[in-house]
Amino acid sequence: MVEEFVQEHSGEYRRRALWSSLPLKMMYQTYKAVIEYLLESGKIAIDANGNVCWIFDPDRVRHYIAREDLRIR
Repeated sequence: MVEEFVQEHSGEYRRRALWSSLPLKMMYQTYKAVIEYLLESGKIAIDANGNVCWIFDPDRVRHYIAREDLRIR
């Protein structure tokens, strides 16, 4: 739910405003854990203004996974 909402509204909300705008309510502690996971996994970033931005590009990930020269032997 959070992931899809961030994708649709990338760069529009800061962390707290994003939590308040979610279509379904969740506890703030749970929300913080989800945001932390998305930050660590490289799917979102926080810009200089504090807005949450979606940065994950699955097509590029598939491209690099398919390259044989990048495989660990």
